[in-house]
Amino acid sequence: MRHQHIPNLVSPITGQTMQLESVESEEGEEIKEGTLVDASGTHRVPIHNFIPRFVTGTSYADSFGEQWSRYRSVQIDGENRLNLSEQRFYRWTGWKKDELRGLRILEAGSGAGRFTQIMLDAGATVYSLDLSSAVDACWRTSGPHNNLCLIQADIYKIPFRAGFFDRVFCYGVLQHTPDPRRAFMSLVPFVRAGGKISIDSYIKAPLFTRWTSKYLWRWITTRMTPRRLFSITEWYIPKWLPIDTRLANVPWIGRRLVGFVACWNYTGMLPLSPEEIVSWAILDTFDALAPKYDQPQTLDEVNHWFEQARLSDVMVERGSNGIVGNGARPQL
Repeated sequence: MRHQHIPNLVSPITGQTMQLESVESEEGEEIKEGTLVDASGTHRVPIHNFIPRFVTGTSYADSFGEQWSRYRSVQIDGENRLNLSEQRFYRWTGWKKDELRGLRILEAGSGAGRFTQIMLDAGATVYSLDLSSAVDACWRTSGPHNNLCLIQADIYKIPFRAGFFDRVFCYGVLQHTPDPRRAFMSLVPFVRAGGKISIDSYIKAPLFTRWTSKYLWRWITTRMTPRRLFSITEWYIPKWLPIDTRLANVPWIGRRLVGFVACWNYTGMLPLSPEEIVSWAILDTFDALAPKYDQPQTLDEVNHWFEQARLSDVMVERGSNGIVGNGARPQL
């Protein structure tokens, strides 16, 4: 947490600007341990391991903290030979790298920081939040950085001023919230007039495809602890992958057979090495089976969100994780 970012934080409880009450330790320009307090002195927020913690304790997003603590670097462009995250970011947001320099961007859902790093590299100032301990993985990916403000906070209680951001970015998050529409609506007020928002969501699809096989098993897997599910996933995925690959090549029926066992197999889809195929399959299969909430949407539903939010220049289409939505706040 850098001193320069503190005046931009607002208590989601009182609406008052946060101030620095105490500092217990610093490393360079970063506050490692300390306490923030609102102007009235009624709302205190601890800074722990460089990150203000507006939420503490367990939550519906705990599985994400577990997966990103174990597989933090798998999808980080700067730590592998790929640029898949960068390609996905610019392809689906429609934003240009050279136009992001100097902009303030709210990232709702940091994960391990695969997109955080892309925005920082473009010269943006990134205010990134996550409900889970994934923020610690994101810090290991992107911190310390002069243009990074990383916080642990709830998407329904965002601790910034309305209209503060030039862009709002939220990928891989909405379907995992208790109320995806409400989560989307909670983001819109933070876009300034003329600013842009980009979100994605899972799309509703027929059962018995590779990407919907998870719904056959989630009634069991969501009752497991993340550690237990990870141990099972890490055991069966390497054994099942070769079988899954052969089944996928069986004409017509193969596409249906792979819809019975959850396995995010990217063989022939992404330019990954055999070792990376295994790592990505474990990570994304766990990601499909573990979250408490998994609420896909239709194109019409997401279009309706944008209409209700009265956004302009709306484009809702198939893409990214299923559906991509882009829009802008009208100029005043």
